Amino acid sequence: MHRTCKSLLVMILLLPAWALPRAVAQTCSAAAEMDAVTRSSLESAAHQFFDYASKGDVFDLKQAAIASLSSNFGNIEAVVIDQKSAYAGAQAKVRAAYSLEAAGDAPVAHAEFMCGVWATQSWATFVINNLPPGRYGLVIQDVTGPKGDYTLTMVLKQEAGGWKLAGYYSKPAEAGGHDYQWFLSKAREYKAKGANHNAWFYYLTAWDLMAPVDFISTPRLDKVSDEMQSVRPPDLPTGDHPLPLAAGGRTYQVIYMSTLPVDNDLNLLVKYRAPDVSDTQKTFDDNMAVIRAVVGRYPEFREAFAGVVVRATEPSGRDYGTLLAMKDVK
Repeated sequence: MHRTCKSLLVMILLLPAWALPRAVAQTCSAAAEMDAVTRSSLESAAHQFFDYASKGDVFDLKQAAIASLSSNFGNIEAVVIDQKSAYAGAQAKVRAAYSLEAAGDAPVAHAEFMCGVWATQSWATFVINNLPPGRYGLVIQDVTGPKGDYTLTMVLKQEAGGWKLAGYYSKPAEAGGHDYQWFLSKAREYKAKGANHNAWFYYLTAWDLMAPVDFISTPRLDKVSDEMQSVRPPDLPTGDHPLPLAAGGRTYQVIYMSTLPVDNDLNLLVKYRAPDVSDTQKTFDDNMAVIRAVVGRYPEFREAFAGVVVRATEPSGRDYGTLLAMKDVK
């Protein structure tokens, strides 16, 4: 059920596509199982990298990254700059830290780390594809700042006796002004009313706010994941199985639906296929038609979302978006 995060995720590592599966051992230790020196050095490095981010210091943060990440630092730089005002003057507290080791002499096609003590708060499983061998650290920090709370997760790699940045994930701890518990409660309310589409998207938002990264599994996350499967709609669109939507004498192929927080509002995000978005007036009209068709097909959305954002998406990935407040959808 994991999906790509809407809240500015950065790829962990840029890795070669030719990596083949190998039977390689992976080991992991939670913070309580680490020796004091390892834990201290890992958390100190993460704190130093947070300090760079809180100051918008992308230069030093890039200098502290492993070579493959440093040479492709644009996404992280954009995140740090975008969140500079939210991180300025913020305080970070380590929630959890893990030491991960991938043995061998070639990238691990499917590295799975089981960490901590089962059924306790320290237990977590991480699954990372095409991971080069080495010793890694993963530190999750709760950030409290002037513009709300964030979760900052860093993946570090040990090189030359020190820790280097190998992955940077920063996401708000709230969406539309609410935390995961609120969304979980609302999801259950929608489920009880039989509004399964609303329930699904609210469960999904709750899971996304709970999970520091999308390659983690914990007992608490798994419980929410299992619970939401009972309301999973059969018509969720994907690129392989688009949802045909008739509007204005045309049929549009919807390929994606999710939630999109904008300020204190929670909106529905819809993407559909478009051959060309260069004619912005025509694309705007198409977007408006799709918005009306989506809400017409799923009237329950009127209660759950403040607005609808529709993006016409070309095969190249270029898109054109339109936002319409739900109250204005006629």
